Amino acid sequence: MAKKLFIKTYGCQMNVYDSARMADVLAPLGYAKTESPDDADMVILNTCHIREKAAEKVFSELGHWRLRKAAARAAGGDVTIAVAGCVAQAEGEEILARAPFVDLVVGPQAYHRLPELLARMARKQGAERQQAKTARKNQPMRGQSMQGLGVMDTDFPVESKFDHLPDQVATPPGPVGFLAIQEGCDKFCTFCVVPYTRGAEYSRPAEAVIAEAGRLIAAGAREIALLGQNVNAWHGDGPDGGAWSLGRLLHALNDRFGAAHPGLRWRYMTSHPREMDDDLIAAHGEIAALMPFLHLPVQSGSDAILRAMNRGHSADDYRAVIARLRAVRPDIALSSDFITGFPGESDRDFEATLQLVRDVGFASAYSFRYSARPGTPGSLMPNQVPEAVAAERLQALQALLQDQSTAFNQTMVGRRMDVLFERPGKHAGQLIGRSPWMQPVVVTDSGLAIGDVATVTITAASATSLTGQLALAGGSREAA
Repeated sequence: MAKKLFIKTYGCQMNVYDSARMADVLAPLGYAKTESPDDADMVILNTCHIREKAAEKVFSELGHWRLRKAAARAAGGDVTIAVAGCVAQAEGEEILARAPFVDLVVGPQAYHRLPELLARMARKQGAERQQAKTARKNQPMRGQSMQGLGVMDTDFPVESKFDHLPDQVATPPGPVGFLAIQEGCDKFCTFCVVPYTRGAEYSRPAEAVIAEAGRLIAAGAREIALLGQNVNAWHGDGPDGGAWSLGRLLHALNDRFGAAHPGLRWRYMTSHPREMDDDLIAAHGEIAALMPFLHLPVQSGSDAILRAMNRGHSADDYRAVIARLRAVRPDIALSSDFITGFPGESDRDFEATLQLVRDVGFASAYSFRYSARPGTPGSLMPNQVPEAVAAERLQALQALLQDQSTAFNQTMVGRRMDVLFERPGKHAGQLIGRSPWMQPVVVTDSGLAIGDVATVTITAASATSLTGQLALAGGSREAA
């Protein structure tokens, strides 16, 4: 009988990719992924360390699984609990100390060793049971697993985990296939923990990326999202022996798969402004299948704050990149990340951020109040901004960004566009897809299925989504 695996994924799309690959790694051991946690034999919390109080949120979630494990053991069974991802990397010892019922702690560079770790866990717990039996101390456990028997692997191995992941796609990707091509970060922004949890920048070879893209497409993906902490820093080895740029990789992918799979779409995230080179900018004007959308974090519009953040670019550098992109792809939509209340941020600095937003114009954005991450230089900086001030600035920034998002979405009303449908809506008969500009598009009573691509006429828009109907006259529909 197959064992059931439940994975709860927090944070970025890199974690979505990692969760899918962990399921692939565990499939040969008889684990089948389930969307219901109630009857899972193993649960993995794939964690993110970026946001405020990330570790405490994990411990809160573990409290639920402690009770679930106790109930399973009382019924004669068990639930294997694993914590993976960036919180595991940063807080592994603390997790095992505070939550001794956790069986496995595995960092984001070591999950390819999950079968080995499960075997080590079984040996360790089997030896403990034998010792308890010999000593006539084999008492039934109530409320938690064996104290101090968790297994941890948070090393940064010399070998790349990608070289040890299975070739097969055991978990169907759905309409969108996530494909990690780059991992880690060498930028060392002063607010960010990624270099410490994901390690140094690493680019996968071009042939490995192309092969995995082929497997995802064969498994049903209609859109491929290339992922990396600094995805446009990718400079992987090409089959010709030289280092390729991301622009060249996009051309190679489109040349390999575009003709055989009409309507296949490509995108990439998350990017750094310093890595938007000539090849990549040109690719936006040359590859029609490259979606007219780019997530390009800037964080602040103040040069003083950008220097304090160690971003390595100015606000005008960012404006110049956007201008070049719009010159080759006038319909491109931009998304970004912003932080308010970074140490030392003055009213004048914040006004510079608002001005950059007005100058660029964003279709969407993620914005956050600064929270000090332990171990980062930003947490030790003087002139920490009071939380109330940072929160007030965030509210003003979000109001401006929402106005821009609403205005951008309103420009879509009356337009026809091809939409890839990804999931059911909240109400019966609804499906939700994504436009080429990444907006959610809601269609009702369409007769469509998840994975279909159809031409839709947009009939209404809000700040967060579009509503449409099938454009039957002269329109198109392509089944997955």
